[in-house]
Formats: sequence, structure tokens, C-alpha cells
Amino acid sequence: MSAAPIAVWSNFFAAETGAAAALTGLIIVAISINLSRILADPLLPGRAAETLVQPAGVLVASTFALVPGQPGWLLGLELVLTGAVMCAMPTVIQISAFRRAPNYPYSWWWVRVALAQASSLSFVVAGAMLMQGIAGALYWTVPGIVVALIGALINTWVLLVEILR
Repeated sequence: MSAAPIAVWSNFFAAETGAAAALTGLIIVAISINLSRILADPLLPGRAAETLVQPAGVLVASTFALVPGQPGWLLGLELVLTGAVMCAMPTVIQISAFRRAPNYPYSWWWVRVALAQASSLSFVVAGAMLMQGIAGALYWTVPGIVVALIGALINTWVLLVEILR
């Protein structure tokens, strides 16, 4: 895919960069407000880190997409690497937490895992398609961005509101 088709996405990625940056900042504030409560629970520091990964991944991927004149294969590689990090970090955190809390409700685990994996794998697919020059590859970033932001909002709610119950 040449730089011209990528350029038509610049407004979308500019908006997503701003939204992801704002959400990441709000998550940091939410964590800092309840830091002592988060640190008191052995599972919540990992969840806080996991919460930051998704919007930070959207921020990084959207920033890469805004680099002018960049060849499609390079943006594809950047998206694959970003998606891989967005996949690996929550996976490590979730496996560690699962081992420490085997009685945690499975339905909650599956929601966390599904949101993290769906968002990250969407970037990997988009990147792989871009590297092969397949038209429409960037459309795959849209569900990844939406799911990442929804997942971050759900986790932020837990860290800001549910922790006080």
C-alpha cells in the first residue's frame, strides 16, 4: 500500500491519537487517586498496568500512522510490533494474576483476556496485511482501537469506582 491511501486516514488517526492520549492521562490520574488501595491488593497493580497498555498501544500505533510519506510495509511492521507488545504485556500480567488467584470468577478472566487479545490482534492483522500491500488493511485497526478504548474504560471503572466498594 502506498503512502497516498495511508494519508487519507490521517484525520482518523489524529483523532485517535488525541483520544488515546487523553484517556491514558485520565487513567494515570485514576490510578494515582486510589494508589494505596491498588497497591494493597496483590492483583490490582497488574490490572493498573494492563489498563495502561491498551490506550498507550492505540497512541503509539496512531502516532506511527501519522508519519508522513512512510511506506506501507514500514507502517505494517510498526503495527505488528505494537500489536505484539499490546498482546504480550496483558498476557503476562493475566497469567501471573490467574496463578495468584485461582478462585477469581472465570467470566471476569475471559472478559479481560478477550478485550486485550481482540484489540492487539487487530493491529497485528492490519500490520501483516499492510506489509503484503493488501488494500483496506487499515480498516482492521478500527475494531482494535474501539475494543482497546472500551477495555481501558472498563478497567478504569474498576480501578476508580469498584475498588471503593
